[in-house]
Amino acid sequence: MSVEYVLAGFGVMLALMLVGLPIAVAMAAVGILGGMFAYGLPFMNSIAPVVWGVHNDSLLTAIPMFVLMGELLLRSGIADRMFGALAAWLGRLPGGLLHTGVGCSALFAATSGSSVATAATIGTVALPSLHQRGYPMHLSLGSIAAGGTLGILIPPSVNMIVYGSITDTSIGQLFIAGIIPGLLLTGCFMIFIAAYSLLTGSAQREEAVSLALRLRLLKDLVPPAVVFLVVMGSLYGGIATTTESAALGVMVSIFFAWRSGRLRWALLQHCFVQTAKTSGMILLIITTAFVLNLTISLTGIADVMTQWVTSFGLSLVEMLLVLMVFYFILGMFMDVLSMMVATIPITFPIVSHMGVDPVWFGIFIVLMCELGLITPPVGMNLFVVHGIRPDKGSISDAMWGAVPYVLIMLAFTLLLIAVPGIATWLPAQMKAG
Repeated sequence: MSVEYVLAGFGVMLALMLVGLPIAVAMAAVGILGGMFAYGLPFMNSIAPVVWGVHNDSLLTAIPMFVLMGELLLRSGIADRMFGALAAWLGRLPGGLLHTGVGCSALFAATSGSSVATAATIGTVALPSLHQRGYPMHLSLGSIAAGGTLGILIPPSVNMIVYGSITDTSIGQLFIAGIIPGLLLTGCFMIFIAAYSLLTGSAQREEAVSLALRLRLLKDLVPPAVVFLVVMGSLYGGIATTTESAALGVMVSIFFAWRSGRLRWALLQHCFVQTAKTSGMILLIITTAFVLNLTISLTGIADVMTQWVTSFGLSLVEMLLVLMVFYFILGMFMDVLSMMVATIPITFPIVSHMGVDPVWFGIFIVLMCELGLITPPVGMNLFVVHGIRPDKGSISDAMWGAVPYVLIMLAFTLLLIAVPGIATWLPAQMKAG
């Protein structure tokens, strides 16, 4: 199959998504029609085993578990108390509660696999307080939207599970690889907030809180910390698989929901329904992604694209820079999940041929997807935080507020390319241990 056919098929798929056709339908249509074009009706006989294999994979059971875990912690009020505790510790820094929003996002990301859920949760808790205390709305919206992106970088991450299932990469290695980049990116966001506040003379600070009260409030940080330690500890201690560690996280989340006094049937019903909706959407997209992968593997598209790209004679760094531009532009028009499942089957074989570590590339892809969450016009986190802002202003505030964080993430991605050990060092240590 020639490159022209491949590019035409990819273009048709993107066009179908952009005109509003569901992602799963667009990928299934291109995958099935492309397979039939190459092999005729007998191709249809190959689809059923693929679909069965996807849904028979116990690894994907971790997705609804991690989604449910985040829902339980959100609905049980743990996020509200977490914000109050971090505000007592971070409120005196230049930028005040803006640091608290980013810190809460990082902490909540350690219990939720979704960036949108992180932005919505922390935004609901933080934005009213920020507005009431007179923080500039564009700074507030930008910091919450950017902080929310940490939800898919700091483990557990649904998007890392999707990447791992498509590329057959260890989920555990991906999870551990996301910890250092996630913490460093959190630090970069907070350094920017402090520097901007000092340089512009708008360094708002909260009132000092006594040490005794701050120490007493630390108990409100225990639930997310315990959930994270149970999930990651059981996974890397060899006690549980990825799916089993997710189930343990759900059990611990239910316990903390009970301790909060909010564990009622209505709460569970709401969490279950929301989890079913989110998981159903994700798993349907993954299924159609594997159908598309079937067409790609049978027709040799990956080999064709690899040969075509390598014929340009690009070095590895040049190739990664090209992919940065590609994903940056694509992220302006596509949501994260569709961007991942539509492009990874093509880009992964290319970079693998060039010797890129699959775990490192997973972190690279996640960072590019994070950018897509805060780049207009389809930056999902921008719409989420705009929808819950208390003053009903223009969405341009969220867009302008996110611009510095876009630049920070681009610079951080360049740093990741220059120093790949940021993502690969910790997994290597865990494997050696």
